[in-house]
Amino acid sequence: MAYRCLIGVDQLLAGLHDPDLRLFDCRFDLADTGRGLSAHRESHLPNAIYAHLDRDLSSPITPQSGRHPLPDPARLCAWLDGHGVGPETRVVVYDDTGGNMAVRLWWLLRWLGHERVAVLDGGWQAWTQAGLPLQTEAPKAPGAGGFDGTPDWSQVVSSDTLNRQLLAAEQHLQLMDARTAERFRGEAEPIDPVAGHIPGAVNIPLQDNLDRDGRFRPADELHRMYNAVLGDRPPQTVVAMCGSGVTACHNLLAMELAGLRGGRLYAGSWSEWIRDPQRPVATGE
Repeated sequence: MAYRCLIGVDQLLAGLHDPDLRLFDCRFDLADTGRGLSAHRESHLPNAIYAHLDRDLSSPITPQSGRHPLPDPARLCAWLDGHGVGPETRVVVYDDTGGNMAVRLWWLLRWLGHERVAVLDGGWQAWTQAGLPLQTEAPKAPGAGGFDGTPDWSQVVSSDTLNRQLLAAEQHLQLMDARTAERFRGEAEPIDPVAGHIPGAVNIPLQDNLDRDGRFRPADELHRMYNAVLGDRPPQTVVAMCGSGVTACHNLLAMELAGLRGGRLYAGSWSEWIRDPQRPVATGE
């Protein structure tokens, strides 16, 4: 079975008992950080392990960081190893919000050099609406998997790099913001203390990547959408961002589905950018 970007429920069902498969439940609610774990304890896909965004997939917040700093690589590798992930493991991640939380673990694994990972297309809803098996008991501990990843820091862009670009009035990198249009324009900001966006950024709300059923749109549609924004820029110039560096990965996944691989992540994103009041803020389109 191929595990790279997306996997459908039928394909996952066919390989559900593959001993090299590890499933991770990434359900999470920013407004109620305990909801995902509670939902997992009520029921989850068979043998799925819960991945908590704050505890497992992020480092503690600092005065200089955004809301979800990248996890310490050694700690993340140990966590993955402890849950049975190894070099040959096929990983599938899912959530109940169109993939916007699951993409964090998808991207982190890729960052560590593990490309055998896919997001369940349609997530929890697609699985349950199909009447497929669920589990209520905690999964059995799989034992160490021998995971030994190495982070590729070239995939990450810093606040300083972006600020230097702005100060030099250059735009070698194209920021692509995955937040809603209202947040991007500064008309509403339900989470962070400052509204608006980074000057020069363009807005592709992650919801635009999905169809009305919560599945990713076909590759050709995604290609047209992103190509219209990129113009003659190569995809390697794109730096994806959002509020805290989590849902930005949704756009990176969509770009890869569209055949536009090579975008990078501004891991700190908006919530880190506004930590320094000297950094410029724009509103409107």
